[in-house]
Amino acid sequence: MQQDNERQELYARVLGYVQGVGFRQFVMHHATALGLRGYVRNLADGSVEVLAQGPRAALERLLTLLHRGPSAAEVHEVRVDWRQPSEPLSGFHIRW
Repeated sequence: MQQDNERQELYARVLGYVQGVGFRQFVMHHATALGLRGYVRNLADGSVEVLAQGPRAALERLLTLLHRGPSAAEVHEVRVDWRQPSEPLSGFHIRW
């Protein structure tokens, strides 16, 4: 059983009206505040990809925020994959 403070990895794809509405900045702000590491980026299909590492409780909080998004966004679906971290990431960044 995973301990709550053990480093885990959350991979998520957020679908809906999520590009051009400040979604990446929203994710970066909250992920940084939660002490998570990873990245967020827009994908060509109009979705947003998030890879975050950190304690399970912080990742679950981020996941709740992904379902909400910033006020201008319309989140239709969040596809989630919980993973074992393959390599440690540093900081949280917007990738282009």
